[in-house]
Amino acid sequence: MSEEIDSDNELEENYYSYLNVPKDASSEQINNAYRKLSRMYHPDKHMEAENKQKAELMFNRTKKAYEVLSDPHKRAIYDSVGEKGLRTDGWELVQRQKTPAEIREEYLRLAEAAEERKLLQSTNPRGNVTINVNATEIFSPYDESEFPRIEISSMSISQSIEAPITRTDTMTLSGNLMSSNGNGSGGFVICGRRLLNKGWLELDVGAGNGLLVGIKGGRTLSSLVTMNAGTSVNFRENGVIPGIFSTLAVQLDKHTLGSLTLNVGGQASMTTQVDRNGERHAWSTSFVIGSPHIYFSIAYTHKMIENELKLKAVAKVGTFGFMAEYGAEKKISKYSSVFAAVSIGVPTGVILKFKVIRSQQSYVFPIHLSEEIVPAAVFYATVTPVIVWFFVKKSIIDPMLAERKNIEIEKTKRTNEQRMAQKRLEAKAAVELMQHTYERIVEEEKERQGLVIVKATYGQTQESNQNEFVPEASIDVTIPVQCLVKDGTLEMFNTPKSDLPGFYDPCIGESKVLLINYMHNNANKSIVVKDTEAVRLPR
Repeated sequence: MSEEIDSDNELEENYYSYLNVPKDASSEQINNAYRKLSRMYHPDKHMEAENKQKAELMFNRTKKAYEVLSDPHKRAIYDSVGEKGLRTDGWELVQRQKTPAEIREEYLRLAEAAEERKLLQSTNPRGNVTINVNATEIFSPYDESEFPRIEISSMSISQSIEAPITRTDTMTLSGNLMSSNGNGSGGFVICGRRLLNKGWLELDVGAGNGLLVGIKGGRTLSSLVTMNAGTSVNFRENGVIPGIFSTLAVQLDKHTLGSLTLNVGGQASMTTQVDRNGERHAWSTSFVIGSPHIYFSIAYTHKMIENELKLKAVAKVGTFGFMAEYGAEKKISKYSSVFAAVSIGVPTGVILKFKVIRSQQSYVFPIHLSEEIVPAAVFYATVTPVIVWFFVKKSIIDPMLAERKNIEIEKTKRTNEQRMAQKRLEAKAAVELMQHTYERIVEEEKERQGLVIVKATYGQTQESNQNEFVPEASIDVTIPVQCLVKDGTLEMFNTPKSDLPGFYDPCIGESKVLLINYMHNNANKSIVVKDTEAVRLPR
């Protein structure tokens, strides 16, 4: 909810900052903060016409912040998805007892529904390109005198697009091409899906390796149980191959889903799977009984949310042999991420996998390094992605993100030009209305030799000298900071300070600090705090 650059380049209010209360503030703290600002900004307390107009401006902002944070339902929405969540239609139908996680999911659903209404005729392209590389001669050369050969053993391309017909009907066209060892194949499928009450129905028609006709459907049986099923017929030169599948999924608890899948056809199998997805950890286990193999697999993902990094590990053992895989996925932008993993197994050997994901498109590069488990291949497969990542990050990603950030900052400034002018006007009005309160607090603090703010500056500092501010990217906030002092104590919480009364953001998108020079017990002191760092004076 901080005043940051969002995907739509719209700045958002931070009501906690404005009231100067912590994010876990109690109702009493919110009420006290509201009463304090109301005494300062209530229009009835200002007789002059000009000051009365300024007071109305600040009092309306104060009342808006209070209305949101004092209402448990509005506050839960605001805490989960920000100010934009309060402007989304449909919340009046949402239960007030929902948890923050459920509210976030509900917001996403409502936002997606609104976007669907706007972009009903748009397509949703998805694609995958996989290029398999054979580099086994690097560690097992056929001829020591020749340079190892690296070959592309196979390549596959798949793509699909959606065409919404109505709000309940969607057509999907998907196709794939594959080339391996000089032989090629491909096919396409046209799917028509209709959303029904508590379910869906889909008809598939395709061609490639013979004509394919199929029908699928799904239904929600209860709040915890869903079922999907379908059948298909593949007409080939050597005969007709029928297929049937059915999946029963049960929500075991809030984070755990269990499923049982039965496939009957060319390759029959029965799969039992349990998935658990938490905020920081995710587990998935499956047991497959099928033809030609029976195996058990387990996968674990550790989510490092602050670093936008996921660490993944997979183990699989069965009649085919065994396989272990470890890797990491790093998010490099809102829509892009990269993934690297090392796969070790019998009979597969050592495989290094690279994957680049851009929106709905993915590019996969499995590199077969060794047909056996060779320690050197395992070592280089592990080290190479790390070295490549740091090289690419420093030479390509960091400059690209820096340029993109500058573009986003300029775009945000243009988008919010009117809003920022309003914020500057509000800050100026707030400071003028604070003047009487400021003089009173300074006089009281001097009498008790308490906390007097000599000078407070907020904004961006010089790169060459962190103690000096950029003049055009900083503002004087001495009066607003002094007005936060109560009984010789100044307390600010770990929320962005640009939304405090009398403050505004002088440098959108840049790192900011607050420098406070103050006097306490007749001693001059100073402190520098980051934008979202809490501070309590005297220390």
